[in-house]
Amino acid sequence: ARPFEKGHRMAEFILLGFSNHPELQTLFFLVFSTIYMVTFMGNIMIIMVIRANSRLHTPMFFLLSNLSFIDLCYMSATIPQLLVNFLRKTKTISYVVCMAQIFFLITCVGSECILLAAMAYDRYIAICHPLLYTVTMNRKVCLRMAAGSWTGGILNSLINTLLTSALSFCGANEIRHFMCDVPPLLELSCTDTALNKTVLHTASIFIGISPCLFIVVSYIYIVTAILRIRSAEGRHKAFSTCTSHLTVVITFFGTALFNYNRPNSGYSLDIDTLVSTLYCIVTPMLNPIIYCLRNQEVKGALWKMVGRKQVPPVV
Repeated sequence: ARPFEKGHRMAEFILLGFSNHPELQTLFFLVFSTIYMVTFMGNIMIIMVIRANSRLHTPMFFLLSNLSFIDLCYMSATIPQLLVNFLRKTKTISYVVCMAQIFFLITCVGSECILLAAMAYDRYIAICHPLLYTVTMNRKVCLRMAAGSWTGGILNSLINTLLTSALSFCGANEIRHFMCDVPPLLELSCTDTALNKTVLHTASIFIGISPCLFIVVSYIYIVTAILRIRSAEGRHKAFSTCTSHLTVVITFFGTALFNYNRPNSGYSLDIDTLVSTLYCIVTPMLNPIIYCLRNQEVKGALWKMVGRKQVPPVV
């Protein structure tokens, strides 16, 4: 750790994540390089499949392609710097890069929260009001949903990033994380962080909890409508259109709630790093895998693209 005088802007921070195991840095580099490649190729593949197949030019898949793009940005904001640090003896990140990482990270997380709520609304209209679907979920509405998710994410990120950049750091410069995020920087600051914490908690209600509650209420209506369907085949078909999205929602919000609502103390650096990795890295990697395995239309288009006519059954 290196001391700084009050009011001085730090030149760099030291990221402690994964630093407990210096003998495993090469292995970590290989593992996370593979994860990044899988995530990048998986999300690019979904975007290309949706664009190439006219049958997938529907509101649900338009929103899915936006989700894949967000996940691409999400991973690109965190993993490249992490890979660079695996090759360094001292895991440093400059002040400017740290602030940029915070901005892009919060933008992507907030945008994904809102977009997942929009996808839940799409499923609600499709199952509960099918006759109004083409009118309600028209192209203009879909574009507004996508633009709204990015706007909400950017505004939230801009406010939090500006407030964080106004903080002074006059003590240790070691961040208990493998990337820059607002909560660990608030712990390092030697100035009053009451406003930052208030804004952060307020944003978590509007950007995090509110979309989550909206999704829960939407699926209560969806499940109620599906149970009213008389034929077992009809119920199965309706459920199958929701399973991919519901799995992604549970994975994303489950790891997010666990990450931000666990105690601040009582965990080792290894446990902190593991929890953050599940939330920030593993979840974006799982999204394209979930949609490829659980969505028959995506699987069919993918296998058609690679030249196979038959789609393997869902395991």
